[in-house]
Amino acid sequence: MSKPNATAVPTASRDIKTIVNATLKRRHAAERRFRWYGLLAISLGLIFVLLMFGNIIGKGYPAFWQSYIQLPIKFDAAILDPEGNRDPHAIENADYAALVRTGLRALFPNVEGRVELRALYALSSSDAPLELRQQVMAHPTLIGTEQEIWLLASATVDTFVKGNIDRQAEEDHRPIKDNQIGWIDQLQATGKLKQRFNTILFTSGDSREPEQAGIRGALMGSFYTLLVTFLLSFPVGVATAVYLEEFAPKNRWTDLIEVNINNLAAVPSIVFGLLGLAVFINFFGLPRSAPLVGGLVLSLMTLPVIIIAGRAALTSVPPSIREAALGMGASKLQMVGHHVLPLAMPGMLTGSIIGMARALGESAPLLMIGMVAFIVDVPKSFLDPSTVLPVQIYLWSDLPERAFVERTSAAIMVLLAFMILMNGLAIILRKRFERRW
Repeated sequence: MSKPNATAVPTASRDIKTIVNATLKRRHAAERRFRWYGLLAISLGLIFVLLMFGNIIGKGYPAFWQSYIQLPIKFDAAILDPEGNRDPHAIENADYAALVRTGLRALFPNVEGRVELRALYALSSSDAPLELRQQVMAHPTLIGTEQEIWLLASATVDTFVKGNIDRQAEEDHRPIKDNQIGWIDQLQATGKLKQRFNTILFTSGDSREPEQAGIRGALMGSFYTLLVTFLLSFPVGVATAVYLEEFAPKNRWTDLIEVNINNLAAVPSIVFGLLGLAVFINFFGLPRSAPLVGGLVLSLMTLPVIIIAGRAALTSVPPSIREAALGMGASKLQMVGHHVLPLAMPGMLTGSIIGMARALGESAPLLMIGMVAFIVDVPKSFLDPSTVLPVQIYLWSDLPERAFVERTSAAIMVLLAFMILMNGLAIILRKRFERRW
């Protein structure tokens, strides 16, 4: 019987070691490539997010400032109160546009001719007479005096002042004429044209004129809609989660309900809008464009999210809590109401807030129930016609005026701020009240 060669064993060992080392090098290289692929994907995602936010902020920030012109307004009693008895009806229906025109002519007395005067009057907003009427109605003592009043400039003037119109372009290729540019330069040189914080954006409803358009109507519509959504979806969602997790028997029917709830969470939101149109408006006859109907539709959409989050929060409570409560003689209802539900409530609130944040950004289901209408007045109840912030953004994005691009981006900034705030609140609640078991 021959003996094995003594040198063959070390040689085989070295070969295996070489193969293993080569394999390890390939594995380590693959791991490094995979790690770099992940870092590259994250970097690209962050770059695109930063580009998106930079584009939105760059276009939306100027909308928070608005151009105003200082005019010498002579509150002529012959125009405002010809009878001299301070009749509120006469004062309210006076020709305030004439006061604005007189003030503009006082600044540029050399302007003559119908065409040039029309171009001069176009420097001020059509809302300027309404501003004067509000001031006179609030302070009738202005009648008979002459005051320097800051009035809203037109959207074209505001767009030019912000540098969004090229003054070097041909006159026929820009919305502002050469003589108007000269007048604007004179106003800026004398300090009679300045930019102020745009309070109109937050205090006014929608308008066809960009300089008069605001988001207050959309904000109030969103508030009423989300309030209805929360009041309906949160108690129903929590009660459903508690029943399915703690009391419902495990059989085919509860399994079917759970599958349907999970499927409803993935249903496109526009389907809920069609359901709301068919049931709440066509069948029950509720008013279109009302926050009540919008809240009902968004409640249907939000319920599956709240139920799933609520069940997950209940599941996270340790079984020992239930066993200890039952061992002390508590009934099942007492065990759930006094021990399990309080411990699961932070998780339920977090899921509810996230669901509400999703509802805040929805527009498709609300378009189906008529909340896409042009609404000027700010809603004051759940039944008033209204729109919501995402739909307002959709409406403004379809308008051709350059000034509406700023307001669209500004409204997006406000919407993003609210969504970040709501998600931040959910994180704070989770960190503050969450318990580690």
